[in-house]
Amino acid sequence: MENEDKPADRVRLPRSFLASLGDKRPNVRLAITVLDIGQGSLFKVRGGLGGVWPLEITFSHQPHLPNMTLTCAFWDVTTGDWVSRGCSTQRAERSTVCRCDHLTFFALLLRPVLDRATVQALTRISQAGCGTSMFFLALTITLYAVLRFFRQRVKSEDAPKIHMALSVSLFLLNLAFFVTVGSGSQGSAAGCWFRGAIFHYLLLCAFTWMGLEAFHLYLLVLRVFNTYFGHYFMKLSLVGWGLPVLVVIGAGSADSYGHYTILDQDNRTTLALCWFHKTTALYVTVHGYFLLTFLFSAVVLGLVAWKIFTLPSAMAGKDQGPTWKGVLTLLGLSSLVGMTWGLAILTPLGLSTVYIFTLLNSLQGVFIFCWFTVLYFPSQSAPASSAGTARVDQNHSVSQG
Repeated sequence: MENEDKPADRVRLPRSFLASLGDKRPNVRLAITVLDIGQGSLFKVRGGLGGVWPLEITFSHQPHLPNMTLTCAFWDVTTGDWVSRGCSTQRAERSTVCRCDHLTFFALLLRPVLDRATVQALTRISQAGCGTSMFFLALTITLYAVLRFFRQRVKSEDAPKIHMALSVSLFLLNLAFFVTVGSGSQGSAAGCWFRGAIFHYLLLCAFTWMGLEAFHLYLLVLRVFNTYFGHYFMKLSLVGWGLPVLVVIGAGSADSYGHYTILDQDNRTTLALCWFHKTTALYVTVHGYFLLTFLFSAVVLGLVAWKIFTLPSAMAGKDQGPTWKGVLTLLGLSSLVGMTWGLAILTPLGLSTVYIFTLLNSLQGVFIFCWFTVLYFPSQSAPASSAGTARVDQNHSVSQG
């Protein structure tokens, strides 16, 4: 028979449950509802029982990824989050047994696990990359400040201002990363809450300014006619620095910040930070926020790539293929809109992807510095030859007023 070797899903109730019903009922009807939403194996069991012997639930599933582990948890209505209190987890390759001392909404959560050696290696890569990125971001900001006195274009246009806002947000984010990793989860609970909120705010600011870079790119390249916004950069600044404030206030009001730990396979702590201690808020305000900005940026970048590689050929009347200048332009724009952050979606696939993600994102400031220097230094003729959007930039009226 098909799947005859697959372990059966089952629920075993403790004897105390049946004994508590008394002898007055010859038959007892018991209904158990199981909801399977695919990979991740989220099951929900409704009930309300406490007893000496634990409730045992066995989940069958496919083998999980090597850097992930499954943990039994239940939904705590008082905290509004999944917690493992009162539950133990017995893991196998294709099944997991959960033993809990009560009945409520249950789930089998997939969480990341990293051994201490891997965490230390990733931390060193991140610190080295972030330090290098901070150095080049500081050079970019300094170069912009100098060019404002000598180049009218740099002073009047909003594109360099947006680049600087992104550079500042990334510089502060890297600085907060050093503080967060260096201090761990030490200090008072209030201090840890504050550090987690600041790091969350700066991370959202970086995401937002990457999305605003994509929005400006859309106006600059794809919608080049009859586009005018008064006080354009001021409005972008309100979104770039103000929208994350609202998200952090919402997360903070739900008491989402606190001690965050990454465990190894033996449930030993390998990294402790001041971050989110509520996974639901983390998924909504970080993962969801990132996916929205990343998908928008990816769509815009894809349309820009199509225009860069097809418009010259159409105007020439023959297929010339993508030039190296177009490829370099696309790579530069990718650094501005944060395409390397998309590797976060692939990190569950293995440690090699985690290392690549850590390296490329920690060096984003280097990529931005290279783009900025090619685009605005040393001569005003350089943008026309190195960036496919320069000609549009000269005639665009998006930022006047």
